[in-house]
Amino acid sequence: MRKLILFPLAAFLAALIASAPTAPAQSANFVVSQHGKAVGKASFNFTASPSGYDSTAVVIINMKGLDYSLSKTERLSPANLLRHVQLSAAVNGSAVNVTAAPDPVSGQSPILLDISANGHTTTTSLPAHPAAVFLPDFDPGALETLLALAVAHNNRDLWAIIPKKEGSVVPVEVATYADEQGSLDGNPVVVHHLVATIAGKETDLFSGPENQLLQAEFPQIGYALVRTGFVLTPPAKPGVPPTPPPGQTIAPPNNQTPAPPPPDQIPAPPPMPDQNPAPPAEQSPQQPQ
Repeated sequence: MRKLILFPLAAFLAALIASAPTAPAQSANFVVSQHGKAVGKASFNFTASPSGYDSTAVVIINMKGLDYSLSKTERLSPANLLRHVQLSAAVNGSAVNVTAAPDPVSGQSPILLDISANGHTTTTSLPAHPAAVFLPDFDPGALETLLALAVAHNNRDLWAIIPKKEGSVVPVEVATYADEQGSLDGNPVVVHHLVATIAGKETDLFSGPENQLLQAEFPQIGYALVRTGFVLTPPAKPGVPPTPPPGQTIAPPNNQTPAPPPPDQIPAPPPMPDQNPAPPAEQSPQQPQ
């Protein structure tokens, strides 16, 4: 009799688990701007799968001095940990391809990062960390994942895998600021404000009550990602140019040809001799590092 009772109970529990709803798909579109002027667009899409999440991200920026496109597909565990990523990008006509995944032998550590650019391919073995996000520039999907990891790990022990040059992994420090106000699709919304310091550079992250990315500000280069339908009240100040180094000047925000970010702010291919020479002083000035 005991077996007859336990079997239906086990079958009931299995059916209950199988019928439990999976996490809903998440997607969002963003406007990319520099000093308040739209220069591109970006988007991400997350879909729940039996093994975690499948995600895609697209970024397109087209402006004087910077023609940049990025396409990324990624598989994450249920805890938003990296399982595999494939990235294809083009920076001013130069193609960059990146793949990253845990070592196939151990399935955990290290992370193997393959970068192909300018006809050269490098493979770098990076130490794995419990909470690391693959973080290309201007990628809203990566920032969404960073927000999820920050909540799960109480803003501690966070890391970023940077797909530039040979690749690197750097710590991420997250500070929490007072909540702000805004509207999403015309409805008032409480906005959480975080500042993430990554490789010495700060990124302001604004998220909604469900921890969804609403806006990201990159103050050192004057760029911003703003979710379609979102308005921060009062607005942040992405239109304020950074302070130039001595001897340089920066065009005002309403200049019709804003300067592109410095090379180390985008996943550009490794510089080759006699390529991409610095512009003369009378051209668009470089932003500070």
